[in-house]
Amino acid sequence: MTNTPPPGRLPPSLHVASGHAGERALRAIGLLAIILPLMTLVVLIGTTIADGAPRLSGDFLSGVPSRKPELAGILPALAGTAMLMGLTALIAIPVGLGAALWLEEYAKPGRFMNLVELTIATLAGVPSIIYALLALEIFVRVLGLGRSILAGAATLSLLILPMIVMASREALRTVPKHLREASFALGGDRWVTLRTVVLPLAMPGVLTGIILGLARAIGETAPLITIGALTYVAFVPDSLSSAFTALPIQIFNWISRPQAGFHVAAAAAILVLLALMLSMNALAIWLRTRLQRRIA
Repeated sequence: MTNTPPPGRLPPSLHVASGHAGERALRAIGLLAIILPLMTLVVLIGTTIADGAPRLSGDFLSGVPSRKPELAGILPALAGTAMLMGLTALIAIPVGLGAALWLEEYAKPGRFMNLVELTIATLAGVPSIIYALLALEIFVRVLGLGRSILAGAATLSLLILPMIVMASREALRTVPKHLREASFALGGDRWVTLRTVVLPLAMPGVLTGIILGLARAIGETAPLITIGALTYVAFVPDSLSSAFTALPIQIFNWISRPQAGFHVAAAAAILVLLALMLSMNALAIWLRTRLQRRIA
């Protein structure tokens, strides 16, 4: 007698064939989902390189904006971006890392902690324009910082703080508990344990989160425009209270003009901004790899 499947059920061979077909279809969809964005990215970057590479030169990097596109440069925007990122790092890193240490090592579980964790997770997904409006009211109007680099850095610090806190907490959680207990057993207190055991082991993940947060901040435009950063600056900022511009704002200014020469200058500035962002990501990877090897 032959084994026939009950009515309404397929033979096992057909089930296997159907499973293989579904797996192949899923792989094809996944491959397509990878190829299409990569092709779009390659086309966009290739077009930008073709348009902006001939414009890159020493004069372009050391020049100031001009009404003539062939004479326009990015020195004020480049200097403003460097000062902005440096000050943002000085504000965001100690506050973010300190908050992560307190939440992970000192705070006691409870309703308040649950509320804090929910708030941080929510703030990490808030659009940047919301931070911009908050910063406009607090830093610019209430504190009277005006259109200064300090106001811009405080705004960007507020933007990336949730990211730094969450990344630092995840890095601290990767440190095994038995290493903390071993430090306590040898007579070390909580601060000594954090400084000599926990932080060195968590530092690769902490640095990666910090640099990725700064890489996000360097490309933000909406918060800086909202707090009143200038679109045309023909001087290099010389203090924390100086008016300023940044590369994203300069690019936005040039790309919104009708002259084709400014579009070429914007493409060149985009290449400079991409180089800065890629350098920051490469630095994060290098630091993480080096620290992991040292720990190993």
